[in-house]
Amino acid sequence: MTSPTPARRLGEDDLADLDAIVAPADERMARLYPGDDGRRQPVHTVYVPADQVTADITLRWGAEARASLDQHAPTPQAFADALGLPVHMDGYALAKDGVWNSVLHKLETEPIEDLRIDLEDGYGSREDEVEDHDVVAAARALVEAAAHGVAPPYCGIRFKSFDPATRRRGLRTLDLFLGTLLEAGDLPDGWVVTLPKVTSVEQVHAMVEACMRLESAYGLPERRLRFEVQVETTQSILGSDGGALVARLVHESDGRCTGLHFGTYDYTAALGISAAHQAMDHPAAEHAKNVMALAAAGTGVRLSDGSSNMLPVGSSQVVHRAWAEHSRLVRRSLERGLYQGWDLHPAQLPTRFAASYLFFCNDIYLICARLKVFLAAPGWSSHGAGLRHYLDEPATAQALAGFVRRGVHCGAVPADLVEELVGTDLATLDRLASRWLG
Repeated sequence: MTSPTPARRLGEDDLADLDAIVAPADERMARLYPGDDGRRQPVHTVYVPADQVTADITLRWGAEARASLDQHAPTPQAFADALGLPVHMDGYALAKDGVWNSVLHKLETEPIEDLRIDLEDGYGSREDEVEDHDVVAAARALVEAAAHGVAPPYCGIRFKSFDPATRRRGLRTLDLFLGTLLEAGDLPDGWVVTLPKVTSVEQVHAMVEACMRLESAYGLPERRLRFEVQVETTQSILGSDGGALVARLVHESDGRCTGLHFGTYDYTAALGISAAHQAMDHPAAEHAKNVMALAAAGTGVRLSDGSSNMLPVGSSQVVHRAWAEHSRLVRRSLERGLYQGWDLHPAQLPTRFAASYLFFCNDIYLICARLKVFLAAPGWSSHGAGLRHYLDEPATAQALAGFVRRGVHCGAVPADLVEELVGTDLATLDRLASRWLG
């Protein structure tokens, strides 16, 4: 004979009182940590000085990248050797898994995913009339590229910082660029601007105010203007009060901050690190990016790593060394949850795409198998039944689904292959990647 269920001691009034205590935190959590919205994140941002931007910029970069491959590594095996890939990732594997052909196709069809027209460090300081001319010319080139269907899916400008000496010049550039674009129509869907060298929350407040005033002046919808914060000063990581200022930069941006981009060389130089040791994988840089990741986690703000300034130009030996280093650094970033980085030269594109595609292709079968088991199990405690060496909890399954979604978005794995391997559609995986299972 079973004993009766024990009586409950907490009534509805008790539960309502407890709900009321936690309700403000519930609201704050939902507002400040909405999670990732599932939109595609570009694998890179290409920085090009404004005076070098033309309507055929994507075609030129794609052609130069392909020419570099043709000259220095014309076959899958030659490319694998140049990158120093292990035996199980040799030229045969590159070709068999479709990575080589995917890279060639990418260079032909979409060599630049995110273009940042640079009017800051990569452009330098010039007379006002010269910068005004270059701003208008670059904006018109972007309009022409869009008209011919060759504009990158994401684009924007990096204008000068809000430091006192450059603040007004930066705002003048932003205003002029927007005005030129809007004369020809609406802003591109993937439009975003980069605010560099941020040192205070007040600079973010000022950027929010500038966005509001520009929206009003140009008749743009509310919150149409968004921006990325470039984390390249020590102050943006650690404030004078000892707090992680970068978290405040995100949360006091009025929801307009879409990304945190790390500036490798400015940041490490500010710490007194010598030029020979300034690098994406320096411990000081890794610390800063870990703080950035903590600040952005759950907010929907995307992270981007910096760049490698070892350019693949010159003899084949020099190019191969630069390719191997770039490939290693891209892989390292991906392993640490940084799915985007900067590229500074067309010859960096082959290694950007190859390293990204290999990262997703190498693990896709195992990850899809784990997802299939998870989705088939009635409860999370039995998720390991079909794949006994893994016991995946909901948070892990969410990360696995996010991995698959990124692989599809960047073109590394076909959507139909994923659906076949997991036994469900991408919409289901998107829901799993975007929220906790309940």
